[in-house]
Amino acid sequence: MPHRATKIVATLGPASSDPALLEAMIAAGVNVVRLNFSHGKAADHTQRAELVRAASQRAGREVAVMADLQGPKIRVGTFAEGRVMLEPGQPFVLDGARKQPGDVQSVGLDYKELPRDVRPGDTLLLNDGLIVLTVDAVKGEAVHTTVKLGGELSNNKGINKQGGGLTAPALTAKDMEDIKTAMALRADYVAVSFPKSATDMEMARQLCHVAGAEWGHKPQLIAKIERAEAIPRLAEILAASDGIMVARGDLAVEVGNAAVPALQKRMITLARRADKLVITATQMMESMITNPVPTRAEVSDVANAVLDGTDAVMLSAETAAGKYPLETVQQMAAICLAAEEHDAAELDADFSGAAFQRIDQTIAMGALFTAYHLGVKAIVALTESGSTALWMSRHRVRIPIYALTPKVGTQRKMALYRSVRPLLMDTSAHRDEALAQAEVHLKKQGIVGPGDIYAITCGEPMGAPGGTNMLKICRVG
Repeated sequence: MPHRATKIVATLGPASSDPALLEAMIAAGVNVVRLNFSHGKAADHTQRAELVRAASQRAGREVAVMADLQGPKIRVGTFAEGRVMLEPGQPFVLDGARKQPGDVQSVGLDYKELPRDVRPGDTLLLNDGLIVLTVDAVKGEAVHTTVKLGGELSNNKGINKQGGGLTAPALTAKDMEDIKTAMALRADYVAVSFPKSATDMEMARQLCHVAGAEWGHKPQLIAKIERAEAIPRLAEILAASDGIMVARGDLAVEVGNAAVPALQKRMITLARRADKLVITATQMMESMITNPVPTRAEVSDVANAVLDGTDAVMLSAETAAGKYPLETVQQMAAICLAAEEHDAAELDADFSGAAFQRIDQTIAMGALFTAYHLGVKAIVALTESGSTALWMSRHRVRIPIYALTPKVGTQRKMALYRSVRPLLMDTSAHRDEALAQAEVHLKKQGIVGPGDIYAITCGEPMGAPGGTNMLKICRVG
């Protein structure tokens, strides 16, 4: 299989929970499996995580598990008939005090704070923007609106406010319980929904560390950028996270569809510059929920995310509930590979004006620069924490990066890093022995052969996280 730089995140659901199918999906290219905590109970997620670990072992490829928290339920209540048809120009009331099921005049609210978050003239978007309401007045717990764009509205559809401004906290009581579950199953990544600031991410990290202390587990945190308020605070949210997700669904509803493509490019660029990860998500292969092939627009969308430099592209309902989960993964992997063939490597431009404060980061950059100009077969990093591989992966170079680590947790974490292929290897405490072991390992994997040149980085003494201080160029005998 060719070395694919861009990683694939696939959501696990009813359509992909068969063990043999999941194994085939991992073999076809899934690098990270997402557990959506908006659905199911704690026992379900634990069972699914075990399913992923077992399928990964059978496929011979270690994958990461991502726990995606639900976040606040900013939704309407239920209807007596399950749905209503709203006509443009009609009045419609969103009533936080309403206990009985809704009708064509009014509906209750799961999100009771809405009357305090809106004022006359505001625009509310329901069901991913398919229904548009204009706020006329707020009377007590009732928000009186006029339907601007009508259509069918069914139970528990989401509410967004155009331009943002809903005060719901990013972490709910349910999320706090779900974090405990995620730590018990040792999720490698936790995705936080609707963060508005660095404080939301800092609180999530603290909760993860407390809940994971029993197992000595500290996950990586991904901030899902889906609120308008998060955009001006991207830098601080990035600083408090290990990566971000360009969550284009809710974000598009709040800022408008037309603004999203430019925001996607900006977010990917900012994340890479900050040495953070970035996942591009939402409707990437949406038509494959029901069709065996993607549309040309979807192919272009995935390819453009790859050319923008995203670490990963994500599948949601396509693999969780679609008819063709395996075919979707296969198609996405093929699109990524084709796009990467035309991805311009501009390493020298990346280095102009760059300054490094850390020895290990300087070694990582030195390895990239040397490998690029010498044309080596592979870059190899012996790493405890994965930091060296992460820094290398932030720069565009078509040379595959092989990260050899003795820690399975680090191996799983690196499954999301663009261009990095993590491998498990017991490293010796002595440098020369470790380097010899690494070459044997690379030969066994078929990565290098006689006459090939590769660059390798490690630390001395061996085994100290953040201790990379040596770069060696080797020719295979």
